[in-house]
Amino acid sequence: MASKTADRVRHHPVLTTRALNRATLARQLLLRRAAMSAKDAVTHLVGLQAQNVKPPYVQLAARLDGFGPEALSGLMASREVGRMVTLRSTIHTHTAEDCLALRPFAQAPIERELRNFRDGLVGVDLDRLAAHTKELVEERPLPLKELKAALAERWPAADPLALSAAARCLLPLVQVTPRGLWGRSGQVTLTTARKWFGVVGAAEGAAGIAPDDAVLRYLAAFGPASVQDMQTWCRLTRLAPVFERLRDRLVAFQDENGVELFDLPDAPRPDADTPAPPRFLPEFDNLLLSHADRTRVVPLAYRKRAWNGNQGHRTLLVDGFLAGIWRLEDGTEGDEHGTLTVQTFDTLTRAQRDAVAEEGERMLASLSSATAPTYAVRFADFARFADT
Repeated sequence: MASKTADRVRHHPVLTTRALNRATLARQLLLRRAAMSAKDAVTHLVGLQAQNVKPPYVQLAARLDGFGPEALSGLMASREVGRMVTLRSTIHTHTAEDCLALRPFAQAPIERELRNFRDGLVGVDLDRLAAHTKELVEERPLPLKELKAALAERWPAADPLALSAAARCLLPLVQVTPRGLWGRSGQVTLTTARKWFGVVGAAEGAAGIAPDDAVLRYLAAFGPASVQDMQTWCRLTRLAPVFERLRDRLVAFQDENGVELFDLPDAPRPDADTPAPPRFLPEFDNLLLSHADRTRVVPLAYRKRAWNGNQGHRTLLVDGFLAGIWRLEDGTEGDEHGTLTVQTFDTLTRAQRDAVAEEGERMLASLSSATAPTYAVRFADFARFADT
């Protein structure tokens, strides 16, 4: 069997790193901004990484033509999208439909996180913890601090942090607004997806997206990709049989290292020389987190430059690849404008610098609104700054 698989791979067309880069950027709406709605983009991208409040807005500003923050904020206010723990046990912004479909799909890796808290959960019946939490947060959305206190009152011998973490692992809890709204602040306050999105009846026990459909959606947004790439994206294992089941519906390639890659037959795979404009991405953009082999976007020489410990930097793409990091600073007292500072890892040509500056202007203009500070395009001279 192994020899047959190896023989198949040897005869696949080879996609170079640049070809993979351009194909992935096209799926990610980063080769050219798309004329689609914010909701359609969130659906196509299978959600937006959202540990912090602002990154989903920056992600869409880089990808959509004419995007303004209110487009996403309005969807959150109307409960058409929401924030919850899904893929890789991290918070994502998903449509309401995907919150309900993807959470069951991602549940096994999320529940594995319970191992990190088992010392604080000795003597706690997890089924009773889930049932009690559900009752509490469906009576009214609870701030995380209040949820911890209520659970600690019920299980005084347990660790309150472990109790609240276990509750979020066991239940599909949504962070309710105003958390996540543009220009607004709000502490993490939780209720169930069922309650927040108004799901009733049979939908409560839905099994979630089928693995076959999850593979097809992943490839549409992140392909061409290997089995290991998808497993990195969702932290599920043993997905090879799913790809095999779908093989007749897919096309196969190999990368420059001979790794088998799968793709949708009609998905865009632009020429490797297709121009890729600069793009400013937020910390933890899924583009940089959704493949086992990240060299299609992150050159090996820079693989550690986008991170400071476990904290991700905001990243800059030039010619489609990671080329620097950036930060945004509010203006000083008496100065209403902020400064965008860019640190590049290597020297840019004058044309590249001009293109980065133009893209920075466009990003800041997209994110300026009546409910947030206006950031003037006042570039520092690509100055270096400490990785802190």
